[in-house]
Amino acid sequence: MGFTPFTVTVPATTANLGPGFDSIGMALSLYMTVDVEPSDKWSVIYENEEMKNLPNNEDNLIVQTIGKVVRRAGRETIPCTLKVNSQIPLGKGLGSSAAAIAAGIEIADHVHELKMNAKEKMWFGVGIEGHSDNVTAAIAGGVTISFYDHTSLEVMPFDAPPIGGIVLVPPVELKTDHSRGLLPHQLDHSKATEGSAASSLMAAALAKGEWSLVGRMMDRDIFHEPYRKKMFPDFDAVREASHAHGAYGMTLSGAGPSLFVAVHSGREEEAARVLEEKFPYYKCIAVTPVAKGATVSS
Repeated sequence: MGFTPFTVTVPATTANLGPGFDSIGMALSLYMTVDVEPSDKWSVIYENEEMKNLPNNEDNLIVQTIGKVVRRAGRETIPCTLKVNSQIPLGKGLGSSAAAIAAGIEIADHVHELKMNAKEKMWFGVGIEGHSDNVTAAIAGGVTISFYDHTSLEVMPFDAPPIGGIVLVPPVELKTDHSRGLLPHQLDHSKATEGSAASSLMAAALAKGEWSLVGRMMDRDIFHEPYRKKMFPDFDAVREASHAHGAYGMTLSGAGPSLFVAVHSGREEEAARVLEEKFPYYKCIAVTPVAKGATVSS
């Protein structure tokens, strides 16, 4: 079975948005593109230097995802050559693995004409990723608020909000399993209640577009920020400087080690310059939320 070459494009994502731990994700204007061509064997070609050490055969995450989707559908996989170009920093809390998984799902769906709906794609992605916030936003675009307990998945998608953003990317990578190891196994009931209230109020404010309130709740996370902030040089100073420049709020991006700052639309470029000049340890990238998730084009 042959097919016409095509391209899959997937956005970066920021997740664990403040107190929305493992539940709120947002697609951002950094992209992974995968050019897909028929081949007689699997081959993955990375055009970015930082990704040259990733597996380039059937051990690759994109290829493994394709295989899982295709086998579940009762089909035989069709080998492809995948040429990958990515603006998404690797291992920096911006959804690089979720983008690879979303790309694999889209490739499997397109090549094998599976006609999966968005919920089916999300279910596959969440099962592979192990949590729902990044991969649902990578597939749906915009903002997703989700519930996942390994037996069921519920997702509420929202349009991309009219804000700007800055991601502060450090020179170091961080493995998600190491970052998760910093978290406590239990939380005091009163603290968990406080965190749940902050998350609920932030979700409601997000739905109504009240970003001043969203930003205040982003700063009130108790689920992971207190345990992970020590990994971020100048964390408190970055937050103070962000607010001084008129930011809505600042939070960890995913499991770290990047930070995400929400600002008024149109102010992201200026804010990125100011923050990078003040905190040169970080590379500051201006971004905007994007409406589209993973897409296929000829």
